[in-house]
Amino acid sequence: MEKSEEKMDEVRVGRGYDPLELTEEVREKVVRVINSVEERKYYRFRKDRWYGGIATGDVVGCNLRCGMCWSWRSASHIMAKGFYCSPSQSFKQLRNIAYSSGFRMVRLSGGEPTISKEHLLELLRLFENSKLEFILETNGIIIGSDIDFAKELVRYNYLVVRVSIKGCSREDFYNITLARPEFFDLQLKALENLIEQGAKPCEQVYPAVMLSFSERKDYELLQEKLSDIHPLLSKCIDEEYVILYPHVVKLLEVRKLRPKICFRPNGIPEHMI
Repeated sequence: MEKSEEKMDEVRVGRGYDPLELTEEVREKVVRVINSVEERKYYRFRKDRWYGGIATGDVVGCNLRCGMCWSWRSASHIMAKGFYCSPSQSFKQLRNIAYSSGFRMVRLSGGEPTISKEHLLELLRLFENSKLEFILETNGIIIGSDIDFAKELVRYNYLVVRVSIKGCSREDFYNITLARPEFFDLQLKALENLIEQGAKPCEQVYPAVMLSFSERKDYELLQEKLSDIHPLLSKCIDEEYVILYPHVVKLLEVRKLRPKICFRPNGIPEHMI
């Protein structure tokens, strides 16, 4: 991490930071406009095994600082790396990987894709007739704060929004992200906004929940909250757990986070590190 970024994060952590304020700071580092086209920093395009096989573009820059982030070294916490792509360049990379690999899906991952709103929307427009399903992996903070963004996203029938919720409560959220606890609610609001604007729950939008640091009772309370948004949401939760890649273990130690349940990279469960 660059020295200026380290100092910036140290100041934030002392009081709990505002992810929407951080969004604006990160945007300045990872988004640029060239000839009226919004370009976004990426650090790689790749084929991956998740979802049964998917073409993936990993974007640089995130508006959260999660203590178990698998991409913290390359994308989410460190913004000095990477290369800029226009939506058309990203489209060609993802489409070519998908077609050459026989995949039916593409996604943006790594950092937070919604930081570059116009880039994302143009990319979705380009994929409109590709017959490929687009998975948008997001923490939901920006969509939860901007119902108009949700309105624009639900126009695309081939888009599936996976809202990754950091923990089961405000306390979990703060412990994981060091962001102000009340911003936990915007993740749930993202689901609500998308469904209110017409997204089909479980088909076009669904929650993923990081459960490694949560108590069972808090998970049950979160399931109730999801059911209040829509009865189907609690039935299609993608349960997430920490994977103990060496660089993730390093970050967990620095942040003094101890997952209750986690997994080794080979899939063997661990109940404590």
